[in-house]
Amino acid sequence: MDARVSHAGAPSLVIGRTATLQSRHACGTIARDLSENTPLKPSLYIGSKVRVFAALGLVCVLDLVPSAPAVAQDAVTEADAFPLKSLSIGRGEPPVLDGQLDEAAWASATVIDDLLQMEPNEYEMASEYTVVRVYYDDDALYVGARMLDSRAPNITATVLRQGAQFWGDDYFAVVVAPFNDKRNGHRFQINPNGIRMECVYYDTSNQDWNWNGIWQGATSRDNEGWTAEIRIPFKTLSFDPNNDTWGMNFQRDLSREAESMGWVSRNSGQDPSIVGDAVGFQGLQLGMGLDIVPSLTLRGTTDFDTQVNTTEAEPSLDVYYKFTPALNGALTLNTDFSATEVDDRQVELTRFSLFFPEKRTFFLRDSEIFRFARIGGRLGFGLSGTSTLSQPDLENGRPYFSRRVGLGPNGSIVDLEAGARVSGRVGRWNVGALAIRQGEFEDVEATDIFVGRLAANVLAESSIGLIATNGDPRSNLDNSLVGFDFNYNNSRLPGGRRLQGELWYQASETEGVDDDQAAYGFRLRSPNVIGWRGGVAAKQIEENFFPALGFVNRSGIRDQIIELGYTRRNASRFFRTVFTGIDAEQVDLITGDLQTQILTFRALDFETVGQDQGNIRLFATKEVLVDPFVIWQKNGEQVVVPPGEYVFDEAQVSFSTGNQRGVWGSISYRAGDFFDGERERIGAGIGWRPSNHFQFTVDYDFSDVELPSGSFMTRLARLRADVIFSSTMSWSTLIQYDNISETAGINLRFHWIPEAGREAFIVLNHNVQDFDLDNRYQSALADLSIKFNYTFRF
Repeated sequence: MDARVSHAGAPSLVIGRTATLQSRHACGTIARDLSENTPLKPSLYIGSKVRVFAALGLVCVLDLVPSAPAVAQDAVTEADAFPLKSLSIGRGEPPVLDGQLDEAAWASATVIDDLLQMEPNEYEMASEYTVVRVYYDDDALYVGARMLDSRAPNITATVLRQGAQFWGDDYFAVVVAPFNDKRNGHRFQINPNGIRMECVYYDTSNQDWNWNGIWQGATSRDNEGWTAEIRIPFKTLSFDPNNDTWGMNFQRDLSREAESMGWVSRNSGQDPSIVGDAVGFQGLQLGMGLDIVPSLTLRGTTDFDTQVNTTEAEPSLDVYYKFTPALNGALTLNTDFSATEVDDRQVELTRFSLFFPEKRTFFLRDSEIFRFARIGGRLGFGLSGTSTLSQPDLENGRPYFSRRVGLGPNGSIVDLEAGARVSGRVGRWNVGALAIRQGEFEDVEATDIFVGRLAANVLAESSIGLIATNGDPRSNLDNSLVGFDFNYNNSRLPGGRRLQGELWYQASETEGVDDDQAAYGFRLRSPNVIGWRGGVAAKQIEENFFPALGFVNRSGIRDQIIELGYTRRNASRFFRTVFTGIDAEQVDLITGDLQTQILTFRALDFETVGQDQGNIRLFATKEVLVDPFVIWQKNGEQVVVPPGEYVFDEAQVSFSTGNQRGVWGSISYRAGDFFDGERERIGAGIGWRPSNHFQFTVDYDFSDVELPSGSFMTRLARLRADVIFSSTMSWSTLIQYDNISETAGINLRFHWIPEAGREAFIVLNHNVQDFDLDNRYQSALADLSIKFNYTFRF
């Protein structure tokens, strides 16, 4: 007999014409019990609304897509669907990970089979049936999922390269929140090709998909659907061994129907605050809790300007140790980042700094511990969850940004001699401490760097904390910072609504500077997926506030933001979701004068049933320049915008097709006034996937600017070609060019992952530049790296 799942308010199910059961999956339960735990399989489909199941003569008729509340037993309310769900999880023997749930342990595992729609119509019946099974042993959590599909030949599985994202594919995901604190957790998801994605949640609902944890997964397909088999080692997670209840959730995405199904959801979403309880974890083992990751990098570099060639062999070592199951330690020696993916180039006509995300594994591990006041991240509204506001403005005032460490001002690599980190949880406290010894570069001496973070869980889903930093990796001046933050979160408001708020204060101290070194702010927002959503925020960055380990793109300012919008789901055959809203930002100098004002009217953001997206937007901008702004310069020539007040309007139209297709693309057009002239901006992209083993994308961004002081054009082009030999081996070619630097960067990357935690890379970077601006390109710099790393787990 299967272990049972406790849930309330599930829709009823009619068996034959005589009996009514209180769970829509009771038919599946009975069938499994009668057939020695054999999962229920569909045998007949009638129209688009009714499915007939048969198992050993038992016939069940299930209304899957109720058209109206006329059938009372099929109506599922939010109150019915969202009450606390729980499952009792048991132990079993480890399976062979082959994508086949045929071991005895799976037959006796806990069964969850009441997944409902999250999108497009939350809490309605899912169009396809899913059975999830979970259990654990001393070393790992095991999750098996059987995704039945009435159109199995049409399963969407286009991505085969390990490490790639596959949002356009079918996939299965599990959310695991070991502390069940409604704030932190991890998400593991897999597509039908066995490609894995993982993220860490921070500040409850934000996700960092650059996190790279070790776990395993396998899949298989047949003519009735597909199966996923997942192993999540406890060594990859932090947890409290005295806590027998974890948060857990499950999601299935059916790409061709643009449908998401979940076990627990609210406002069409899932995160560590929206989970069920998994009860019964006991006796979990970590072994020694020790990971040793030695690496060897062979590197050759050629500087074509100086004709200097260098070769070297660089060993490096990362050691990870769990002091307790919830408290992690890390040590890095002679850290090497040569295999890190290159940044995407950006060309923006702005007078403020740009922002590039962190991609280096050492800094991504336990990175959520060091987050402060939800500054930055995907904090916008609309269909994609992003903001129309400038990403650097959203990140402005961040006290700790790890890209300040180990990278020079121009992005050049700076040696890290050694580093140590302690991070994790002790009771209700989240603790983090990072110490790095950065080597000298240019005229900057070797630097000792420290970051400390302490936060306590308060209320049901909120936290209060402190942060401290010391050291300046890019100068020889002393610099330190202290900060305080309060993060409020409430995901239990009526109607599935959510309320978030932050209040924070920071003060930096820089050698030789005495005054105006503080920054502070607040934000209150309701980030709902459906219906009304909005937020207000304000922050002040004083003139001399300088977090040497953080990010500031403009100081001496007061930044105020208002966002308001409404999202509606449609029953249309074309439009699935429509959003309309307004984003407004005003940045004033602390002295009282205006610096920037942007009002964005999001007239229409839409998503179609086929996962295509588009928008129509109007921008009203006011910029006040106190000093001349060199907006463009090249080969000694400049275009300068003189001081003054500028008011200009622009309009934008964009459209992109879903990338689950064999050929997909995007186009955007933005035009209008720009300062005291005009600007026309065109962006286009196209992708082609002739098979799972080949993928090609081309992106092009063009701006034509005409100002009284001069005219110029900017171009940014990107070409990527992926050759995927198998799900463990791939070769990627990335070429990027912009006409500002007149350089083309060529990045060739061979990546072999025989299994999670064991990798080999061959990376070639070659830059060519048009030094004389005569369209004749010459080699400037090239380097070849061969890197191997292997994780030993004890």
